[in-house]
Amino acid sequence: MTGPRTVAVVDADGIGAHLPGALRREGLGCVVVRSDTPSASFAHERSEAGADVVHTGDLSATAAALRGLGVDFVVAGTESGVLLADALSAALGTPGNGMSVPTARRDKYAMAQAVAAAGLATADSLVTGSLPELREWARRRGEWPVVLKPRASAGTDQVHFCHDEQQVATAFAAIVAATDHYGTRNTTVLAQRYLRGEEYFVNTVSRDGAHHVVEVWRYHKALISGTVPMYDYEEPVPADDPGVRRVAAYALAVLDALEIRNGSAHTEVMLTAEGPVLVECGARPGGAHTPDVVSRCLGTNQIDLLARVIARPGELADDTLPRYRIGTPLRYVSLISQVDGIAPDAARLAPVRALPSFVELVLTAPEGSPVRPTVDLNSSPGYVYLSAPDAAQVEADYRRLRELERTGLYAAPVPTGGH
Repeated sequence: MTGPRTVAVVDADGIGAHLPGALRREGLGCVVVRSDTPSASFAHERSEAGADVVHTGDLSATAAALRGLGVDFVVAGTESGVLLADALSAALGTPGNGMSVPTARRDKYAMAQAVAAAGLATADSLVTGSLPELREWARRRGEWPVVLKPRASAGTDQVHFCHDEQQVATAFAAIVAATDHYGTRNTTVLAQRYLRGEEYFVNTVSRDGAHHVVEVWRYHKALISGTVPMYDYEEPVPADDPGVRRVAAYALAVLDALEIRNGSAHTEVMLTAEGPVLVECGARPGGAHTPDVVSRCLGTNQIDLLARVIARPGELADDTLPRYRIGTPLRYVSLISQVDGIAPDAARLAPVRALPSFVELVLTAPEGSPVRPTVDLNSSPGYVYLSAPDAAQVEADYRRLRELERTGLYAAPVPTGGH
């Protein structure tokens, strides 16, 4: 089984920005494609990085350009590239994902339907553009809270946890008045049962319908303003953990249900009292993790393994890819601002970098730019990796980091001089 020669990465943003380099390390050529619906979250990154091919809406023209560049494999670098990568793979006749219902890999309602049709557990859901219908659905269920979100967005954008009918009405109005991160107006709202349990994510790579679990992490959430769950921190969980075995097996079944056959996936699963239930699945690399940090602690990472299975598919087929093992305890902490402020400068970040378990800090906004109160992942100022041989040190440094945030990390500088 041989691999391709030249790979196109659609929207190499976020963690996907690491993929062209990983592909080149495997000896493959790489072409970067810019979709016509990129996420606004990565506008700053895109201003510093060009694209070999810019898609302007004409699939045939973009496919012809890639064909002329010798592209024989197409993969999504981030969520905004998922549908275009699939369509280009189909147009070029290169290895891709199933195309019976490709929208199920972006539209969260179609996703739930496809997964349910495969006999897997999903959350009770409704899609509607009618507030009276939504209120009646919530009233009939009689179980609070309920979750409202757009059908196709990402990064917890416009996700609302509603505890009564008034909150349902407020959230409905906010969602339909907004556009998602890809510039599409929300005309309907997805309502779902609130899932209780432990939430995990499963990062995978796939080739020709075979799958490999790269890593499994567990989310820990905190309440923002007393009511809104926000991703607080996440940690990898050992592969032999009983909960991990259950959610990993479920996640692989979700990949089959969604016809994810080539590329990568990030599948979020709630382990409820009744068993694993899908939160959502993205047919692209997972989240904002820094690959080399993950490799230092787990021995492998999703980006490098994705490049590897593209270049050498036989390794997945023969089950010879490396398995993750947790060495040094690792924690990925989402930064949370409770105030309007500014992104901190080097001096203000010095106490963070001085934490004994500090590994890496990534800010999502340039130094000195405005920071708003954090309400979701997209409004988080960034993230910090903590790692140490002693898990107690990681916990102590995490608490110190939160204290620094509460006591002025994002405070605007006090003006000096003048009258």
